[in-house]
Amino acid sequence: MPLSPEQQAEIDAQRGAPQSTLRTTAPGMEKHLYTAYPVLDHGFVRVIDYMGDDAAICQAARVSYGKGTKSVSNDAGLIRYLMRHWHSTPFEMCEIKLHVKLPVFVARQWIRHRTANVNEYSARYSILDREFYIPAPDHLAAQSTTNNQGRGEALQGEEAQRVLRLLQEDSMRAYDHYEEMISQEGQQGLARELARMNLPANVYTQWYWKVDLHNLLHFLRLRADHHAQYEIRVYAEELCKIVADWVPAAYGAFEDYRMGGATLSAKGLDCIRRMLKGEEVTQETSGMSKGEWREFQELLG
Repeated sequence: MPLSPEQQAEIDAQRGAPQSTLRTTAPGMEKHLYTAYPVLDHGFVRVIDYMGDDAAICQAARVSYGKGTKSVSNDAGLIRYLMRHWHSTPFEMCEIKLHVKLPVFVARQWIRHRTANVNEYSARYSILDREFYIPAPDHLAAQSTTNNQGRGEALQGEEAQRVLRLLQEDSMRAYDHYEEMISQEGQQGLARELARMNLPANVYTQWYWKVDLHNLLHFLRLRADHHAQYEIRVYAEELCKIVADWVPAAYGAFEDYRMGGATLSAKGLDCIRRMLKGEEVTQETSGMSKGEWREFQELLG
């Protein structure tokens, strides 16, 4: 189950005891506080705390840039200007603290975003639960033939069943041995910090993750992209919904300029200019490598 009874009781208690505050709150975020949103088969993401809103971004920008921003007549316009011109520090004025439950192999991808504060559940002091990520059949895929780090077509029929059986059996066997190795009453056993090394990478862990909005948006730009691995992408997509309610103007600008926009190289921009003049441009005349040209063609649709 995604939430333990103790965690659910804690959430119910927190949501049932609202407190008054003088600080700025974001109504869209208030409705998300403490609520655990399920992700994958046993995971979740929930907001523990946050600071700031769209107005905080503008407030910081106007302090930083002074009279130069007076011509911007509204906050949404200022935020779009900041996003468009890659001004990052005003977005750092907003922060969010999350509680995330996720498979270890997803956590190892996630932790590569080193611009956050992280505190992970310790398997040195506590015993991990018997919970493993087992993909749904439609997410069991073969290795891509064109992308060394991606997936190809989904496995079918008996092959899919064979792989699922191996995943389930190996996970359970590893956990059985983990339990057997841990020190039990009447036997010496192995220290928890050593016994955990036998567990597979699909076992679930949990952590608190605190990050500012600028670095969170960078995380979302990479991990909510359709090229990202499915198992981390679904967490990013859930976070996108939360951020859209928290800072709607900032998220709208982010969708427009980052998620929906594109960055072109000098060669790519030159090719577009030549195409607009009616010139037929090919990979050979573009000055791009085959890989660059393929990505450029995908960008143009």
